[in-house]
Amino acid sequence: MPAVPKPNYKRRKPKRGNTSKITNKVRDEVIRRSEGKCERCGRTSAYAFEMAHLVQASQGGRGDDPANVSLLCGPSVNTGTCHNFADYTAECREWRMNKRKELIGYYERQD
Repeated sequence: MPAVPKPNYKRRKPKRGNTSKITNKVRDEVIRRSEGKCERCGRTSAYAFEMAHLVQASQGGRGDDPANVSLLCGPSVNTGTCHNFADYTAECREWRMNKRKELIGYYERQD
């Protein structure tokens, strides 16, 4: 049996300037805006606080836009936390979209 030549596939290069990663500037702004509280339940102490994309990074949500990032109690893998709610429950989509609209309005008033 003769050797079959390898297909000539082009390797996919990672995109430059990954905008889905939450930047330090946005982290600082979200912590300032939320006053260190969970933006869903208002909790001031939790096992962990995590930054969460309101429009998921896989859907094109930007991490360099503070109106797309929220501070939530976590971790996201624990049921009962707000980050878990935002990522894995059926009601989360409506909450995330409403929160995003609220934050867009907040930043429009700032300008």
